[in-house]
Amino acid sequence: MNRIRAVLLTLLSALLIGGAAPAVAHAEDCTATLECTAEDINLMSMPERLAFVREMSAGPAAELLPGYAPRWRNIEGIIDFFRDHEMGAPGSWASYVDAGIVEGIERGLAIALGRSTDTYGNPGSALWADYLTKLRNGKLTGRAAHDRAWSLAEQASTEHGVRLAEDVHGVAPSAVEERFFAYSEFYRWVLRNRPPLLDLLSPGGVPGSPQQITFLDWFTDVTNDTPSRKGAELALDLAEFDLPGSTFSMLWLANAYFHELLDDYLADVA
Repeated sequence: MNRIRAVLLTLLSALLIGGAAPAVAHAEDCTATLECTAEDINLMSMPERLAFVREMSAGPAAELLPGYAPRWRNIEGIIDFFRDHEMGAPGSWASYVDAGIVEGIERGLAIALGRSTDTYGNPGSALWADYLTKLRNGKLTGRAAHDRAWSLAEQASTEHGVRLAEDVHGVAPSAVEERFFAYSEFYRWVLRNRPPLLDLLSPGGVPGSPQQITFLDWFTDVTNDTPSRKGAELALDLAEFDLPGSTFSMLWLANAYFHELLDDYLADVA
């Protein structure tokens, strides 16, 4: 009887206050289970998400890929950018898109580790699992092949996050969010289109390697948070930022990033 009374009182309290607040998942719990959904991740603050990505790298990813540098430091850079500019509050367009990306990584890890086969409906999950499995098996030794596989997985996860924001929750991006998204599209486009012949000129340019000798190696290094964070800052400052659509716009953007990030590149490779 006492248990029934307690349940009834709980339900009555929820009705009186308009419903109980949703439980917020915590980074350490999500890392342990690899079962948090994009909706769970959406409720996390940016510092909490940053901790989650770092814990996935240090825990499950290190278990799968011992000795490899973290694979998502560039995503950490973007989350840093969101945190510093107070973007990505739960329920915002940026929050849902980011949640789709982080969920894809999480489920990809779970699948690659053999813990589950459930993608949670996120097309990026299977691609991340394929990327991680190939990396573990030594099949992505060339930088061009590695960057393309990484980019395809993040692109699919990102597009899932966009659908979650716009089609499921009816949230449209702000002008600032659109500029940031344009930068992320450009970044993934560069990753996918690295010329394989460049690997012959820069054979040591694997992500995380101190032997990266070209600016392109450094700019697209997924284990480095500086290019993504500084690149997002530049995107925020640009009055107009066209999506990749022509050779001219590609060259213009590449030139802008080269001059903006050159000092950081020289400092890193010195």
